[in-house]
Amino acid sequence: QVQLVESGGGLVQAGGSLRLSCAASGSIFSITAMGWYRQAPGKQRELVATIPSDGGTNYLDSVKGRFTISRDNAKNTVYLQMNRLKPEDTAVYYCNAELRRSILSMIEAYWGQGTQVTVSS
Repeated sequence: QVQLVESGGGLVQAGGSLRLSCAASGSIFSITAMGWYRQAPGKQRELVATIPSDGGTNYLDSVKGRFTISRDNAKNTVYLQMNRLKPEDTAVYYCNAELRRSILSMIEAYWGQGTQVTVSS
């Protein structure tokens, strides 16, 4: 069994910062990529940032220059540093991991339970 546990969400004023963390635990052989998605009320879930095992990163255009994704492979943990937050960043943020549970298994996607980020104007 694999679990992704997120932390770090909350309420912040516009222009402020938050740091999200997500730790993966359980039966994990290797993690190919980790990332963050978000879903605002009435909208579809969208990719915010991803970081594969080689360290390259990918960001949603609207967060480039404000958000930074990083990863600690030894701890199976991914972080999202969010600076200069805007009200439109308000959403539930979900952690995602693409991983293998054994050397013979396929790559599967796992999700965290979500953490609320609210940015007030």
